[in-house]
Amino acid sequence: MIGLSKGRYRARIAEGVEDLRAAQRLRHLAFARHRADGGGLDADDFDGRCTHFLVEEARGGRLVCCFRILPLHGGCEISRSYSAQFYELSALEVYEGRLAEMGRFCIHPDIQDPDILRVAWGALTRYVDETGVDLLFGCASFPGTDAARYLDAFAMLKERHLAPKRWLPRVKAPNVFRFAQRLARCKPDTRQAMLRMPPLLRSYLLMGGWVSDHAVVDDHMNTLHVFTGLEIGAIPPARKRLLRAVAQ
Repeated sequence: MIGLSKGRYRARIAEGVEDLRAAQRLRHLAFARHRADGGGLDADDFDGRCTHFLVEEARGGRLVCCFRILPLHGGCEISRSYSAQFYELSALEVYEGRLAEMGRFCIHPDIQDPDILRVAWGALTRYVDETGVDLLFGCASFPGTDAARYLDAFAMLKERHLAPKRWLPRVKAPNVFRFAQRLARCKPDTRQAMLRMPPLLRSYLLMGGWVSDHAVVDDHMNTLHVFTGLEIGAIPPARKRLLRAVAQ
């Protein structure tokens, strides 16, 4: 079992129904407070197919972060992913390595501590190393559905971080913001872009991650999200050393 303790926090794989319910309650708090449905839980059919990770306070055990992983043996299984509901991913069907989809990543909205993200990435790094994942992917979310709040961030994604053409997701969802097209002539304010960039997405980008050329407007989750991919072999060596140092 993957377990990791660093400073004030520990990460572990969920065991049993109570752990899953705790993750679903935190996800509801982070993503679904605007909805009356769900009985205080954010749950879907993918939960039963995934491995769930919990990050807790070492003292007291309060849950502060969670995410789930769906392992895929190759690109031929990409249609099984959560992301495939929103993005046309046929370009990735020929990907030959092992894939893992990270989803429902969230940190307790009342807690702001960068060490939580570090511990989560440490646990994820250990999982990737132990299972031989070649491509990590998922949907990275911006809170809310007003794209105007994030124009500098989207302009930066367009300018520096679009997916390679051979892997580029195409439009599938009915409501999208085509930022690469709409912001073709916009130059980002770098400071504003980084301030508006979600922490998880910022981490992906620092490691060489790439994104779709459009964002899905997800009214159900009250988010804008971009498909995000990270090829493990392309992570800069210095960044790998930092991640593995946390994962020890």
